[in-house]
Amino acid sequence: EEVVQGARQAVELTNNQYSAGVVSYLNVITAQATALNNERTAVNLAGQRLTASVGLIRALGGGWSAAELPKR
Repeated sequence: EEVVQGARQAVELTNNQYSAGVVSYLNVITAQATALNNERTAVNLAGQRLTASVGLIRALGGGWSAAELPKR
């Protein structure tokens, strides 16, 4: 989460620098691409953690039935 927040701040900083004429738009695009990659990695890691948690619960003999799930 800290990496994602840092990348977002870098995008904001680079946008400000571009607006001031200090850097080229390529720098903005590079910062945006880095931020997007960091966000995708964070989402993938969150999914892997959830999958691992489910695997652990099942390995320990736990589980759940569809009847126990909350109604939408």
